[in-house]
Amino acid sequence: MRSICLVSLFLVLLQRTAAQELYVYAEPASNIPARALSVKLTEHFVVSDNIYQRFSNRLMPQVMYGINKKLMIGTSVTFSNMHTTDYKYESARLYAKYRFLSNDGLHKHFRMAFFADASTTQAPFHYDEITLMGDKSGIEAGVIATQLWHKLALSTTISHSQVLDQSRKNKGVIYIPTRAYQAMNYSLSAGYLLFPREYKDYKQVNLNLYLEVMAQQTLDKKANYLDLAPAFQLIFNSNTKLNIGYRFQAAGNMQRMSSNSWQVSLERTFLNAFSRNK
Repeated sequence: MRSICLVSLFLVLLQRTAAQELYVYAEPASNIPARALSVKLTEHFVVSDNIYQRFSNRLMPQVMYGINKKLMIGTSVTFSNMHTTDYKYESARLYAKYRFLSNDGLHKHFRMAFFADASTTQAPFHYDEITLMGDKSGIEAGVIATQLWHKLALSTTISHSQVLDQSRKNKGVIYIPTRAYQAMNYSLSAGYLLFPREYKDYKQVNLNLYLEVMAQQTLDKKANYLDLAPAFQLIFNSNTKLNIGYRFQAAGNMQRMSSNSWQVSLERTFLNAFSRNK
């Protein structure tokens, strides 16, 4: 029993050391601890969308599990009124991430991971922007690289998305405007641990500040965007995270639901969730 508690405490402290790479929008190369279960609730909303010119939102419950230190899996569903006048079930998604490189040192590390996800949605086909968080049915695969230096963490992601929509098979149909079915995605995320200045116990509240840059280039047509997303994160008792971020378009010509949005999420991690000896 004592050994289990010591291991759990070590995992908690390890999480706190890398707290500033728990990004609000992007995924880092690091995984949640082995046999840990993470439950997350995300609310994404826009003040005025480009379809109905009204407030619309998307609720996404998500569950993630660390199979071992290298592999984690997750699943999520969304409920939304972003593409319809009614608020209802919208989509389901599966996600997996495999960390294939770890170069860890004292208060620093460099890690790389491969990820893949797939989604299916009931939302109608709107806009050029390709996301698998409720807007499109499709698949995505990419690589993440994350570097941590004490209180500063930088991470970059490159991925490729393919939309698997029925309309893609309609070769004889001409859609106006032309539809985009594939895209390259890029992100660069920076996180800084502002407080506490010095750790004394695991109950201290963390305050992390973030700035994330996200871009997409469709391959079927010449459409792109470049977004900036400042955000902050509070971590309580080393296992509960509150994230608040604002995302806005800095450049681009892509047809999108909105050029700015808010995101709020609450996440709770349970260590040794399915361990036989707690």
